[in-house]
Amino acid sequence: MTEHKNEDKSSTNQGEGNREAAREYNEQQHQYVKRGNVKEDAHKAKKAVESAEKQDLKKAEEDGKSHAKDFDPNVKRDR
Repeated sequence: MTEHKNEDKSSTNQGEGNREAAREYNEQQHQYVKRGNVKEDAHKAKKAVESAEKQDLKKAEEDGKSHAKDFDPNVKRDR
């Protein structure tokens, strides 16, 4: 496979496989774990999913998925 280098350094869009975004995401994940709130946050999330807030979360998920459907009309989906 031929590697194409972007000669125009002013462009910040790296497309799929964006190494800069992946590096930033990984760093943020490491920082989150170091803060030590993982168990507490997991407990809060579990409570939210098991509470009345579950309906709000489900609606937010459905809203997000409905936007994704409109993104590319050429993509066939199960729904």
